[in-house]
Amino acid sequence: MRFYNTLTRSVVPFEPLKPGRVGLYTCGPTVYNFAHIGNFRAYVFEDILRRVLKHAGYTVTQVMNLTDVDDKTIRGARTAGVSLDAFTRPFKQAFFEDLQTLFIEPAEYYPAATDHIAEMIDLIRVLLEKGFAYRSEDGSVYFSIAKFPAYGRLVRLDTAMLKPVGRVSHDEYEKENLADFALWKAWDPDDGDVAWDSPWGRGRPGWHIECSAMSMKYLGPTFDIHTGGIDNVFPHHEDEMAQSEAATGKPFARYWLHCAHLIVGGRKMSKSLGNFYTLRDLIGRGYTGREIRYVLLSGHYRQPLNFTFEALHAARAALERVDEFCRRIQTQAGKNPKAELPPSVQAIRRRFFDALEDDLSTPEALSALFQLVAEGNRAMDSGEWGSENAEGVLNLLAEMDSVLAVLFRGKSVGADSVILELVARREEARRRKEWAEADRFRALLAEKGWAVKDTPTGPQLRPLN
Repeated sequence: MRFYNTLTRSVVPFEPLKPGRVGLYTCGPTVYNFAHIGNFRAYVFEDILRRVLKHAGYTVTQVMNLTDVDDKTIRGARTAGVSLDAFTRPFKQAFFEDLQTLFIEPAEYYPAATDHIAEMIDLIRVLLEKGFAYRSEDGSVYFSIAKFPAYGRLVRLDTAMLKPVGRVSHDEYEKENLADFALWKAWDPDDGDVAWDSPWGRGRPGWHIECSAMSMKYLGPTFDIHTGGIDNVFPHHEDEMAQSEAATGKPFARYWLHCAHLIVGGRKMSKSLGNFYTLRDLIGRGYTGREIRYVLLSGHYRQPLNFTFEALHAARAALERVDEFCRRIQTQAGKNPKAELPPSVQAIRRRFFDALEDDLSTPEALSALFQLVAEGNRAMDSGEWGSENAEGVLNLLAEMDSVLAVLFRGKSVGADSVILELVARREEARRRKEWAEADRFRALLAEKGWAVKDTPTGPQLRPLN
């Protein structure tokens, strides 16, 4: 398995810290508005990464943070005239609903920044003790980039070519602004009632310290993979890496994976530009989560993806073609218990998973899928495939869908939201080792015409014949 590591600017073999286990940190949403589909491009890419790792046999521990205190959330709460929690709570709920709509597997942990202030204070205290941070006159605490010579390593920033501009207290700034950044911000009247006590007085954390404290709490000082959108590389991820390694003296994340922007009309989709669509916008226009997910995974994650409604229509047509193939396969399968893959289909399977394990090449994987559809239709038309071949191909489609999560999701051939909810509740029961409850959900699924098979990559659904 190979990934492009932003840290080395090269595609390198993946070797986890611990055999068979992967610690994965994925930058989650800032919950000041509904996430737009540009955000979900990153979350779908991270979901594909998680699923590919699981298919390869790894046990994945994924942490996705929820940024519920920063400049944007505080400003939004003040404008709305409500508490920070009341302002962010509905956006958190909407985010989890959107994850389900896009068939994104749940992470193991979703830490919210406001629940981890103590860990952030502890980390800032260490940075002060080691001399990497200093207090300002107003009681804020800043990280001194001059005290950390490796600053700029992730983004390849030549600090000698840029003039320092002093300190920046806001959370986001441009690449040209080489500056000490805030770890702790002293209370300001604009913050309203958003403040916590600290050894340096009342205030609140800066954005960058949040991810360092939460990732290290759940994954340790060094973990395997850190992901996010390419716009997070600087300043956010650069600052994260600097403060974390300064505090621990150890490498932070070993692999950094970043996805490119979603483009609309030649410009990055963003709330600030006003050219964004939320998932709810598209669902309201009659598109499905399945179709939207297909569009978001159709391009390689490191290449900009141009969003158009024509692409959604093309996704609908492509999935209808897959659905028709699945219907034909399901009609022929199940008549012979011996499932076999013809040699040509075995080669397609290798092509599909080799592509995904080579830096998550989803376009190549989709090409392999449609090669299977074309070859399968030809073989069924000519009578080359018997029921044992159809059964084997049906199993392969389920295996492919364990990563893509777009095949068996349509109303005509796949599981609807009720079935998927039963599967999710059964999985939760299994995690809690409540085996009787898990068996009850299995029986309910069977009553509704579905069989569930537990595999190393997660549960696989099959319609009962």
